[in-house]
Amino acid sequence: MTEGSSLLIILVSSVLFIVLLTSRLRVHPFLVLLLAAIGVGLSTGLPMPEIILALKGGFGNTLGGIGIVIIAGTIIGVILEKTGASLSMASLILRFAGKERSPLAISIAGYIVGIPIFCDSGFVVLSPLNNALSRLSKISMTVMAFALAGPLYIIHCLIPPHPGPTAAAGVLGGDLGMIIFWGIIAGIPAVFAGLYWALKFASRYYAEPLSGESFQDIVSRFKTLPSPLLSFAPIVVPIILIGMGSFAGLDTRPFGSGDFFEAVIFAGDPGIALLMGVFISLALVKKWSSEVLGEWTGEAIKSAGPILAITGAGGAFGFMLRVSPIGNYLGETLLVWEVGLLLPFILAAALKTAQGSSTVSVITTSSLMVPILPQIGLDTPMGIVFVILSMGAGSMVISHANDSYFWVVAKFSNLDVGTAYKTYSTGTFILGTVTMIVIYLLSLLVGL
Repeated sequence: MTEGSSLLIILVSSVLFIVLLTSRLRVHPFLVLLLAAIGVGLSTGLPMPEIILALKGGFGNTLGGIGIVIIAGTIIGVILEKTGASLSMASLILRFAGKERSPLAISIAGYIVGIPIFCDSGFVVLSPLNNALSRLSKISMTVMAFALAGPLYIIHCLIPPHPGPTAAAGVLGGDLGMIIFWGIIAGIPAVFAGLYWALKFASRYYAEPLSGESFQDIVSRFKTLPSPLLSFAPIVVPIILIGMGSFAGLDTRPFGSGDFFEAVIFAGDPGIALLMGVFISLALVKKWSSEVLGEWTGEAIKSAGPILAITGAGGAFGFMLRVSPIGNYLGETLLVWEVGLLLPFILAAALKTAQGSSTVSVITTSSLMVPILPQIGLDTPMGIVFVILSMGAGSMVISHANDSYFWVVAKFSNLDVGTAYKTYSTGTFILGTVTMIVIYLLSLLVGL
């Protein structure tokens, strides 16, 4: 069995292997993470039967915990997009905020609409509205682009059912309800920091909005938009159910231990809650058909497939690190440094900046954290929650040309590459840093 500093060399080599193959050679992360897991097992001297068991166990256990959540969340996002519910929510927020405060309105819309919809899809869906608001208010698209992109990005990196935090919860055993609750709180200051950044810094650069439909034309395309109340329901109801489930499961048993307790725990299971959200979202559909029940669902499952594959492979990599001697060695080494929550933040930020994907960054970092949480004192339920949020904050730093979302924001906002670097990429550093500061302060308040 390998010992000492050789274990650190193996770990660093495996991380460099993941970064090189995913960023430079464009190999799919599913294959890279599985190969890295096998490489760690062989190089640390694990018996081959144990390597096979770790590979299968880590893959299966991770997907068993969060597979339904990812698929159901993706289905809700597709239905909200197809039915115009996302525009209905944005329109309501715009009415309250007013067109003169368009950046604030689109930021709030992005933060709410982004909960069930991936950041790139959410930006594409809301970009016609964003361009229309830019023309109407005569505010530069550099401001409007970041005002929308920032909140969508924060939610994508912090809040389940988005794949990064959801997969990390599966790998580390985190409480999804607590992650959602504290993640939403932690993200709010970053939204306003990003908005301030857009208004004070990004406004120094000007970009014309893309020519296109007016706000009224966009809304009229759907003839009649769903009611805002019904549009919000598929998002709000699952969050409430998950929150109640987490609350019911406290040691104090606030709902007792009878039938009501069991019902709340059942409905508050993230998979069940998101499935309920799927059925609620079907009420947005005016006429059910094979297209709605078959093609829309199929489109969502197709989108979720690669995420599930990467998530399972990340779980296998993490489990392999756990059963190898690397965990104990790292824990003993890092305990001296007393870096706490900064460790997952720094690891995720380095991986994100190097290879571009926030999801791969968080999954890889969670795999690295699996074996060392007990040694650094973060293996408590709340410790795991804040470790996952710290990784989410790190995965915001820095979005640039190796990130597909960078190109979505630039393309749909009429920004040239140089302007996108100056106004968007630098802004993502602000988002990640502010989020991490807030997470650290919340961790002191809560106690880990």
